[in-house]
Amino acid sequence: MALGRTRSVTLVGLSGAVVDIEADIVQGLPAFVIGGLPDTACRQSGDRIKAAGGNSDLEIPNRRITVNLSPASLPKSGSHFDLGIAIAVLVAAGKVPAAVVDEIVHLGELGLDGSLRPVTGVLPLVLSARDAGYTKVVVPLDNVREAALVTGVQVVGASTLARVVARHRAAHKGEACEDEALPGEVAELVPRRRDLREVVGQSEARSALEVAAAGGHHLFLVGPPGAGKTMLAECLPGLLPDLPDDVALEVSAVHSILGLLAGGHLVRRPPFVAPHHGASPAAVIGGGSGMVRPGLISQAHAGVLFIDEAPEAQTAVLQSLRQPLESGEVVIARQRSSARFPARFQLVLAANPCPCGKGHGKGMDCSCSPKARRDYLGKLAGPLLDRVDLQLRVAAVTRPAFTDTAGEDSATVAARVALARGAQRDRLAPLGWHLNAHVPGPVLRDRAMRLPRSTTADIDRALDRGMLTLRGYDRVLRIAWTAADLRGAASPDRDDVGLALGLRTQAGLAA
Repeated sequence: MALGRTRSVTLVGLSGAVVDIEADIVQGLPAFVIGGLPDTACRQSGDRIKAAGGNSDLEIPNRRITVNLSPASLPKSGSHFDLGIAIAVLVAAGKVPAAVVDEIVHLGELGLDGSLRPVTGVLPLVLSARDAGYTKVVVPLDNVREAALVTGVQVVGASTLARVVARHRAAHKGEACEDEALPGEVAELVPRRRDLREVVGQSEARSALEVAAAGGHHLFLVGPPGAGKTMLAECLPGLLPDLPDDVALEVSAVHSILGLLAGGHLVRRPPFVAPHHGASPAAVIGGGSGMVRPGLISQAHAGVLFIDEAPEAQTAVLQSLRQPLESGEVVIARQRSSARFPARFQLVLAANPCPCGKGHGKGMDCSCSPKARRDYLGKLAGPLLDRVDLQLRVAAVTRPAFTDTAGEDSATVAARVALARGAQRDRLAPLGWHLNAHVPGPVLRDRAMRLPRSTTADIDRALDRGMLTLRGYDRVLRIAWTAADLRGAASPDRDDVGLALGLRTQAGLAA
């Protein structure tokens, strides 16, 4: 008997660390001990490995087996350590050549029959292995396509523990081993997107949606039931361009951890996530008692997070959105570590004007008291809504709007959005940004981007009168730059600033 060693990977957020798996077999009472802060799924690997080995003609010695997962200070979560622990034990038992597996990363869950079962999070696991300098990874056959999305790594797929052992033995002898046939490819799931042509009327809301898409601005829609708020929000992803390669890989890594990466295809379209207003903070922000999982805001990274009936959402959920809206990421702290997930999304909030929903226009049919109406939308006012650039009142649809067929389709608007985003990228890339919504206020007000006083006269006056906060002032400037980009101008004029001010303050809830 000797010491067996191979490699695997543990994840903390989207960041991974390569784990040295060491196995030692000695005389003593039969036991299978795993050390190095394993969670319950990892700690139970011993039972699965014994059964899998016995059913694969690879008997595990009935001795005292000690497995160490190093560095021992990092928590180890998940069943993907099964394969690595099994190979290390078989090396210690003299059934797998030690020199072959020392620098190979093994990922996969074992079934009791010795089969290798797919695991979630393979994409970030393989990315972490590559970044640490490892160039060969063994994964379950069903995870091969996903792992192959990472360039610079040789991915080996196997259906059983016996096949993995056979490959290692063949490699030790210098013999070729035929690859197993991959399972049939799973078609990429492409959700149906709403088209702007389906929206009846609402010309002002359509324009605001175009501005939001072009500049990456957050949006708040207030209006009666049936006005089209949800439909407008569902149209927003169709106006956004495809994700660039680096962002698509980051979004796909989050979806991989959540088990949503269908068929090993990169996520190329901006995601659209619409949680129920009763969703818990842990579901929206992320968390978990064992392995920390990303929440819905990370699932919406580089896409749209839509919260309908926003005043009905838990206060803790609404307030927890404030920090990710500013930083573009969420940090979930635990006793032993902190998990960091990306969360750069566009927020769209929708709300009725009052609890009964009839407090629009003259509000003659509204049965809510003035206090109830004030408290209802007041739940959104303050620091959260101050971070939402566009705040729009959506009127009820009238009968003449049904005959209005002049509305453009999403493809036409998306072409203008792409041109506007290209102009932003050319202007802002030297400064380190790509969208107007992400430019800090001090940069907007410095010499390089400062607008003349004649252009900003209206918002200067609004700031002096207390109608705008300084944060609101900066957000009006961002919207004005986007309006200028949409019409192909080099910089905003007073009309652009006036339009931006109207889109910022129309809802009358926060300046």
